[in-house]
Amino acid sequence: MAVQPTRRRALGINAVQAAVFETSYGQTPTTGFKRLPFVSNALGEERPLIEDDQLGFGREGLDPEYDVATNDGDVVVPMDTRAFGWWLALLLGAPATAPVEGGGYAHTFVSGKTELPSASIEIGNPEIPSFSVNFGALANQLRVSMARSGMLNATMGIIAQGETRKQALSVAGTPGMFHGDRFQQATGSIKRGGEVLGSVTAAGFTYSNNYEKVEAIREDGRIDGADPLKAMMTGELTMRFDRLDLYDATVDGTPIDLEFGWKRGDASLIFTVPRVFLPRVKTPITGPGGVQATSNWQASGAGGHTLTAVLTNDVAGY
Repeated sequence: MAVQPTRRRALGINAVQAAVFETSYGQTPTTGFKRLPFVSNALGEERPLIEDDQLGFGREGLDPEYDVATNDGDVVVPMDTRAFGWWLALLLGAPATAPVEGGGYAHTFVSGKTELPSASIEIGNPEIPSFSVNFGALANQLRVSMARSGMLNATMGIIAQGETRKQALSVAGTPGMFHGDRFQQATGSIKRGGEVLGSVTAAGFTYSNNYEKVEAIREDGRIDGADPLKAMMTGELTMRFDRLDLYDATVDGTPIDLEFGWKRGDASLIFTVPRVFLPRVKTPITGPGGVQATSNWQASGAGGHTLTAVLTNDVAGY
């Protein structure tokens, strides 16, 4: 009796992700892909069904119709010393790159650019094999949470135009993995005025391009693109109550600056938010333990950029 081969099933552990910047929105290049590490990927085109509303055919319903296509989802990626710069370029546009003393390069990304890139992101399950490309991908949001321990990841909120039909061959070819050492939660820092802001027990921030979809009437049911509106940044700080200077800033309405950063060897990643407004919040006493408060802050780009990110590494350019 012949031995039947084991049926191959798609497994996340074997999934691969490759991406490339597009020169024209929604048009996937044939070369230039980079294989990028990821934690999860929720992209994929969806077309819901609409119930038929016709009467006169009795109780047995008629066939439903397909509605418009959507392809929105989160891609969770590790914040590392090399590949994360690719995602920053998708979010904020190409950086200004300059060599640094002692070797390496500093890549400076700034918010507020009027034109931002799109990308094609291929997801593959080699076991099947199955590969599909999410094209016209735009980075709408970046969400980062800081904690004392754990893995440091970023959640990229993506708006894509569509997805190609799954096929057995990859259009990306076989690019090598583009990645670097991972920044660590345990080595993160939060500064104000260049000085470490103490007693912060939790923090996070969200940057958004606020893309507005162009929902044109098209034969394929897909969007025509998306336009970036006002750049916005918000976040939260949970701190033990041990000082009055931040409290005074909330009462006076004085903006402060915040810097979120990580270092690993000669590499570093620094997010600078120059104008942060803190709300006036309670400092409730709920028991014998420490008193702490959470501030949900908002940033402003008045007189400059809402956000500046500087990634220093050994990559010559993005």
